[in-house]
Amino acid sequence: MDTVLTTDRLVVRDWTVADADAALGIYGSPDVAHWLTPAMDRVRDTAAMRCLLQAWEESRPNLVPPRGRWAVQRRDDGTVVGGLGIRLLPPYEDDLEVSWQLAPEAWGRGYAVEAARALIGWAFDHDTDELFAVARPANRRAVATARRLGMQWVGETAKYYDLRLQVYRIRPADLSGRAG
Repeated sequence: MDTVLTTDRLVVRDWTVADADAALGIYGSPDVAHWLTPAMDRVRDTAAMRCLLQAWEESRPNLVPPRGRWAVQRRDDGTVVGGLGIRLLPPYEDDLEVSWQLAPEAWGRGYAVEAARALIGWAFDHDTDELFAVARPANRRAVATARRLGMQWVGETAKYYDLRLQVYRIRPADLSGRAG
């Protein structure tokens, strides 16, 4: 991302290896990792998190906007509270997925909606016609966030990540007139 996105309370910016401790609080949390798609084990320690962040940094120049992974940081104190991503959904041809992950201590404050809305708007400014979000049916928080973002339920499928998932979609017109 060439520019940092800011909202009233948050900054969306590229991840760096220096974010390893904060990122571990997100991707190392069993409460977060349990819901990730594709399914993956939680990151076990800071060294493993550094390696993952380094891989994300190294892959950044090869990603065509709006694809990428970003940190979500509070503006008031600089604390990293979450992550966002935009990537191709399997079979990795056309459909772009927007995803959000927050540290458990940041849940319930509207950060996911605020940050994802900014990222979605930015993606639509980069010739994206639609974005999808996928959530395990029991992940009520992800489903509620998708709905608060104005995403429309498309259906349920098992074609992504070999998991039964709820699918939501948003298009530029869906953002019109939506409040935080």
